[in-house]
Parts: sequence; C-alpha cells; structure tokens
Amino acid sequence: MELKNTVAVVTGANRGLGRQLATQLLERGAKVYAAARRPETVDLAGVTPLRLDVTDEESIRAAARIASDATLLVNNAGISTATPLIAGGTDAVRLEMETNFFGPLAVTRAFAPVIEGNGGGAVLNVLSVLSWLHPAGLGAYAAAKAAAWALTNAAREELAPRGITVSALHVGYMDTDMAAAIPADQKVDPADVATQALTGLEQGLLEILADDTTRYVKQSLSAAPNAE
Repeated sequence: MELKNTVAVVTGANRGLGRQLATQLLERGAKVYAAARRPETVDLAGVTPLRLDVTDEESIRAAARIASDATLLVNNAGISTATPLIAGGTDAVRLEMETNFFGPLAVTRAFAPVIEGNGGGAVLNVLSVLSWLHPAGLGAYAAAKAAAWALTNAAREELAPRGITVSALHVGYMDTDMAAAIPADQKVDPADVATQALTGLEQGLLEILADDTTRYVKQSLSAAPNAE
C-alpha cells in the first residue's frame, strides 16, 4: 500500500504508539485524523483531531461521517487492567473485551464502507504477543487480544472482495504508559514499532511481528501447552 496521499484514521492517537503512528504517517505524506476520546489532548501539528471513543457507537458513527475520505484505518486504541479471568472482577474483564475486541470490531464495521467507497484501502489492527501467549495475571487482556486476532483473520477474508486488506501488528512490551511498570530493558521503542508497522503495510504484509519476543512466541505456537 502506498502511504503517500493515504487518508488515515488512527485511534488512540494522542499518546504512545498511536502518536508515533500518526507522526510517521504524516512524514510519509498521508493525511491523518488523530482520533481520541478527548480530541483536545491531541497536540500533534498537522493532524486533524477527531473525537472517537471505541466503546461509544454513536461517536464511532459520527467519526466515520467526518472522516469520509478515509482509506486507512489503524485500530490502535486499547487498555490493560491487569485482570485475571477467574479471580478478577467481571466488570474489568468485560471492559477489556469492550475496548480491545468489540471496539475495533465496531470501528471496522463503521469505516469499511467508507474505505470501500473511496476505492479500497487497508485496516491495521494493533494486537500483541499476548494474542498467543496467555499469562494468568493478564488473562482478560490476553483473551481480548486473542479474540482481536480472530477478528483480524476473519475480517481479512470478509473484506478482501471489497478491496480492503487487513493486517495485524503484534508486539510485546513497548515504552508507553501501559507498560510503565515494566523495566526499561524489557521494552521496545514505540517509534521503532511504528516504523515497522508502516513499512509492513507498504510491503503488503498481513502479519507484522515487531520484536524478538513476538517472533519467538509465534514460532512456538505448535508446542504442547504448559501444564503448570
């Protein structure tokens, strides 16, 4: 996909990886709608701030009407509540699913006809190494990201006849607010991840693995489950 002159909508673009993606899309010649629940927090010059709460379908529909020239959707917005599935609160588990699975689903459903009407384009879903690796302490997040991986694969098949490719970005810990408690030497630079993601889109990759941990885990999927 040629990113120059692409019209991109990036959710969660006010900080972290989303901000890096928006910045680098601008640098590659794209028009960028920087979407956030509070658009006044978007401080990146050159973008168009866009109100979009992935848990609010009316705000999603309104954003799709405003960004009616979109050809690229980046589903980046997400949360982590560090909630286990059995001992954790059900409300927190549901919030993770609403934000990390139903959110990208709703945004993709709203923007697919927009992208198709503009001649086709692409969707990039920001997933995680935890799409495949499911530690108990992060069970809610892992379950939501695993569901989002399934969403990505199913939507790819469904949207291909409409001229829309669907790609996944998988990554471990990044140096963002979400991973603030993780030691620095275990985190990767979100700017580097953004570069890999956009280069992967330009190369037509359907799955982009952004760090060594993610590549190792993907290669290990055929191993027997750990019984401990």
